[in-house]
Amino acid sequence: MTDYAMEQQLVFDAELLARYDVSGPRYTSYPTAPQFSESFDEQMYRNTIAESNGDFLARPLSIYIHIPFCNTVCYYCGCNKIVTKDRRKAIDYLSHLHQEIAMQAEMFDGDRTVNQIHLGGGTPSFIDNSSLAALMNELHVHFPIAGDDVGEYSIEIDPREVDAESVKILRDIGFNRLSIGVQDLDDSVQLAVNRVQSERETFDVINAARANDFRSVSVDLMYGLPNQTIDSFKRTLDRVIEVQPDRLSLFNYAHMPTLFKPQRRINEEDLPSAVTKLEILKQSSEQLQQSGYVYIGMDHFARPDDELAIAQREGKLQRNFQGYSTHGDCDLLALGVTAIGQTRNSFSQNYRDIEPYYEALDAGRLPIFRGMTLSEDDRIRGRVIQELICHFKLDFEVINRRFEINFKDYFAKELSQLQAMQQDGLLQIHANSIEVLPVGRLLIRNICMMFDAYLQNTSQQFSKVI
Repeated sequence: MTDYAMEQQLVFDAELLARYDVSGPRYTSYPTAPQFSESFDEQMYRNTIAESNGDFLARPLSIYIHIPFCNTVCYYCGCNKIVTKDRRKAIDYLSHLHQEIAMQAEMFDGDRTVNQIHLGGGTPSFIDNSSLAALMNELHVHFPIAGDDVGEYSIEIDPREVDAESVKILRDIGFNRLSIGVQDLDDSVQLAVNRVQSERETFDVINAARANDFRSVSVDLMYGLPNQTIDSFKRTLDRVIEVQPDRLSLFNYAHMPTLFKPQRRINEEDLPSAVTKLEILKQSSEQLQQSGYVYIGMDHFARPDDELAIAQREGKLQRNFQGYSTHGDCDLLALGVTAIGQTRNSFSQNYRDIEPYYEALDAGRLPIFRGMTLSEDDRIRGRVIQELICHFKLDFEVINRRFEINFKDYFAKELSQLQAMQQDGLLQIHANSIEVLPVGRLLIRNICMMFDAYLQNTSQQFSKVI
């Protein structure tokens, strides 16, 4: 095992994990989305883009496109989606999406290259291949897109929606990364969450991606689903590891039926206990690390030669609304209903419902619903959280130089509050740095929450950290 892999090892302390298992943000942004305000409007968004164009070194672009449609509903899902069998509904949506691409492109300087594109959902593979090709072509018409050898172009797919020939077409269209939803291969679990997906369907897609030279394949699994047991999930993970995905996400199922209606169809009596969930996580982490994967953070594992692992080793890893990213130097342009972007020192979100999204574009307006402009304090705290959640360490001097502050004075209260976590062995506070210890890596959200100035003033429900 390499030194880097050893450094990323996890340590499970059941008593500590149970004690710290509270609810908290996942920090795909700071401040988090509940702090966004409808007072942030289209004009403020346009002003922010104009300012970013005028920066001495204009940042490249990352584009996220939200495709909200799903053929069937998965009961565990908490995403913004439209469940329909009628594929024609996507026609009107794509027409409006093309409008939004053209309107957005007008605001950005023509030399701002797109280095990353990600299609998420929903189920992007709900869209037929010709429509996906037209969508990618629309992006090429309006933006300078980096070459395949440089850019990262990914799409989330449902293996039930595609076959080997479709995978080849996706590669020809320009995608070079696949993210594959699996969750669990056990039949009884799949029936309980209404996602029946054969092992052959899943592995045929992965093998086709390899055959067509996709640069990366990522697989999403989920623990805590109904009917899962320690042994059944071990069997699922053993089979997935055999096909060697480059990245693997191990998400914690957050049962929040008051917020997400489909979850009401799940029988709570069939959910594994908190003790069982923790044991599944412990066993799965050990399986992955023994198989050569390294822990990136917050549910994510990767092979040591994957770009995420390399970026983390080099101190370049970032986290945004797409999760962990190697393109943190980009402004994030968000397209489609409910999509969230980040330009310079602001966040913006499109309308969450499709009707007002359509109405805005039909009226010649950008569909901006809400957002916020970051204060200097937001930027400082956001950088601190980024460093901790991506690298499990924080150098005070880096923050001091970047923001011209004295870290120890600025965060005197937070450093005092962290003493309890230090005593519990989650972290070590050194003279000029914070180091997250192996026991604390699974509780990185708790550590980041100590630097969150908004938590006491929000009624937002968050998922449990474990």
